[in-house]
Amino acid sequence: MDLSGQILISMPGLGDTRFDRSVVLICAHSPEGAMGLIINKPAHDLDFAGLLAHLEIERQDGARDIRVHFGGPVERGRGFVLHSDDYRADAGTLAVAGGYGMTATLDVLQELASGGGPRQALLALGYAGWGPGQLEGELARNDWLTATPTPDLIFAPDDAAKWASALRAMGVNPLLLASEGGRA
Repeated sequence: MDLSGQILISMPGLGDTRFDRSVVLICAHSPEGAMGLIINKPAHDLDFAGLLAHLEIERQDGARDIRVHFGGPVERGRGFVLHSDDYRADAGTLAVAGGYGMTATLDVLQELASGGGPRQALLALGYAGWGPGQLEGELARNDWLTATPTPDLIFAPDDAAKWASALRAMGVNPLLLASEGGRA
């Protein structure tokens, strides 16, 4: 099973508050583990202009203001730009299944600060990571639902609505979810 390019939608009984009502785009998945970015948890204590200032990247007049997210609990000081596939850095861009890219180098921030770069983007600080078999175990416990995302969901401006929107796109009413799953 390769979930690269799919989203994980947390179930109410997951039990880890860091992932409560989370939507995670899986960027890489192999027998060695998985890596993804939470796409619906804004970083309330940092904005893009503040991040650029901290990194001493000059913001030009045409710069766009992209949202900064809590990407996950692993390496929270490391940044990842999840973006549309119309941008590719010379080094450091991972092609993500489904038509996305993920770049973890300063050049994408410099491009965005000057008004260039990818058409759609969000910045994630940290990531979600799973060791070998760990994600598969969580899926077997019904901790997550999986779905194919659309760019409209990934880059939607209303982060608070992404969890319920992802469920509704699957035909699931979020109000009817039980906090515990089972097997019939």
